Amino acid sequence: QVYLVESGGGLVQAGDSLRLSCTASGRTFTWHFAGWFRQAPERAREFVAAIDWTHSTYYADSVKGRFIISRDNPKNTVYLQMNDLRPEDAAVYYCAALRGSPGDEADPDEYDDWGQGTQVTVSS
Repeated sequence: QVYLVESGGGLVQAGDSLRLSCTASGRTFTWHFAGWFRQAPERAREFVAAIDWTHSTYYADSVKGRFIISRDNPKNTVYLQMNDLRPEDAAVYYCAALRGSPGDEADPDEYDDWGQGTQVTVSS
């Protein structure tokens, strides 16, 4: 099992940037597929971005061109750089991981381990 802890959330204005971090412990994280999901009140958890151990990246259309996912394997950390934030980006952001490759990186049920989430609030 991998234990995940997110950080970096906060309150920003529309157009601002934030960088979220997800630090893993418990097992070697290098070979894990990692993803970011978000969940707004009364909405289903939705895929944001994912990255595999070769640093190949995947993005939801709603964040493509604004968000960047990256990883630093020696630090066991995955990042989500969020630029040009919009009010509709406000949500609790969760980090998730699995060992291996998902059939569908956007399906939260594919992931084994989850963090507790970090709140992102964007004011207009």
